[in-house]
Amino acid sequence: MSKKKALGRGLSALLENVETDITTGTQSESTTRVLGSVAMLPVSQIEANPFQPRTVFDQESLMELVASIEQLGIIQPVTVRKMGFDKFQLISGERRFRASQVAGLTEVPAYIRVANDQAMLEMALVENIQRKNLDAIEIAISYQRLLDECDLTQDALSERVGKKRATISNYIRLLNLEPEVQLAIRENKLSMGHARALLSIESTAARMAAFRKILESGLSVRQIEELAKEAKSKAEAKKRPKPHPLSFEHQKVKSDLMDWFGTKIDLKRDQHGKGKIEINFSSDDDLQRILDKLEI
Repeated sequence: MSKKKALGRGLSALLENVETDITTGTQSESTTRVLGSVAMLPVSQIEANPFQPRTVFDQESLMELVASIEQLGIIQPVTVRKMGFDKFQLISGERRFRASQVAGLTEVPAYIRVANDQAMLEMALVENIQRKNLDAIEIAISYQRLLDECDLTQDALSERVGKKRATISNYIRLLNLEPEVQLAIRENKLSMGHARALLSIESTAARMAAFRKILESGLSVRQIEELAKEAKSKAEAKKRPKPHPLSFEHQKVKSDLMDWFGTKIDLKRDQHGKGKIEINFSSDDDLQRILDKLEI
């Protein structure tokens, strides 16, 4: 079986489709420049991508890329779409584009494509998700935007990015965490495993208490999972209806049953009159004795 392309029908399909290339028209200076697969475009003619999903760029990493560009140039071209005469908009490659500006380049190599706003957004988001060093929240936001703004189902999104649906769901669930917890994930103070364990704690107060214990005491994922189980047990205990206090008459019934069977009897009833009787026995012989009493 051939290996499935990671980009599915997202970025790869759009960029490889010949119908999206601007390769026809009159041979003006502007159109001649886009006849090849890669064109050199003036930096001044390229505007930022308004749909850029990535909002934080590591400064040290960016400067390392600047140094590389100063020595070797841009190895991987950026991707742009034509907006008008000598005007282009960045689709993907903003980090490379920013680094080229810092390096003082006046031109950058670029793939030139045609895409409407929705296709452009999808291309930028899918391309961004494939990047390394993205934090889990950035990935989650990109997945959510693909669902909301590109009108994709999780199944369709799974096809676009080559990820299992469960993986996508786990990332998106991170957006249900409190802003303080999300920030810790972005700053690498909290692992994906810790975050998933925290999500299993329903109570906000209990979840935040566990979160602070992670930061202060370095609790493991397993320890947080145990805290989640304890919190769940406590929550379920609170939801259980409390037994209604027995009236004098019912206490008398309980006492009479204990005398008759010669063993501990538990009688419970709720405020609606529903309940149960539990008869304890200590051995098989004791059970048979009780059954004889019941004539069973």
